[in-house]
Amino acid sequence: MDFERFKSDIGELQRRNRGLGFTVGALAASLLLSLIVVFNLLGTVRTVVVPPSINKSFWVTRDRASVELLEQMGSFIAWLVLDVSPSSIDWKKDLLLGYVDPLQHGALKTRQEVESERLKRINAATSFAPQQLVASEASQSLVVRGRLRTLVNGFETANELKAYRIDFGYAGARMHVAAFKEVPYAVK
Repeated sequence: MDFERFKSDIGELQRRNRGLGFTVGALAASLLLSLIVVFNLLGTVRTVVVPPSINKSFWVTRDRASVELLEQMGSFIAWLVLDVSPSSIDWKKDLLLGYVDPLQHGALKTRQEVESERLKRINAATSFAPQQLVASEASQSLVVRGRLRTLVNGFETANELKAYRIDFGYAGARMHVAAFKEVPYAVK
C-alpha cells in the first residue's frame, strides 16, 4: 500500500467533510433565520381588500385599516346613504346592506326602508357634497363633513352644513359599517 497516496486521500476527504460541514451549518442558520422571520410575521399579516373604487394605496391588518381605506370606504358609504333620489334609494339601500355589520343589518335596513318611503311619498332627493374627511385609525371611524342639499319636487328646501360619523368594524375578514349617525358640525 502506498502510504503517501493514502495520506493525501485522507486529507482530501477531511477537506470535503469540512466543506460539507460548513454547508450544513449555513443551511441550518438560514433555516433558523427563516423561522424567526415567519414567527415575527404571524401576527402582522396585511390582507389586501378592494374598496368600491381605488384612489390611494392602503393597508389592512386583522383588526385595523389605514386612514386611506377608511376615507375611501367612508366616502362611498356616505354617497350610498346621503346622495339619493326616489328612483335610486332602493338600489343604493341594497348595495349598502352588503357592507353593513351583521349585528346592525336589521336596524339599518329598517332605517333605510323608512327613508325610502318618505322620499317617495314627498318626491324628495338629497345630494351630499363632502368637504372634509377626518379619519381615526385608532377608533376605526370617519367623520364626513359637507353640504347636504334637499330638493322636494325639484325645489330646494334645505342646503345645510352637516357632519356624519361612520364607525367600521370587522367580521368574517371583511370591513363592515358598524354605525352611521349624524354628529354636530364642528370643524377642528
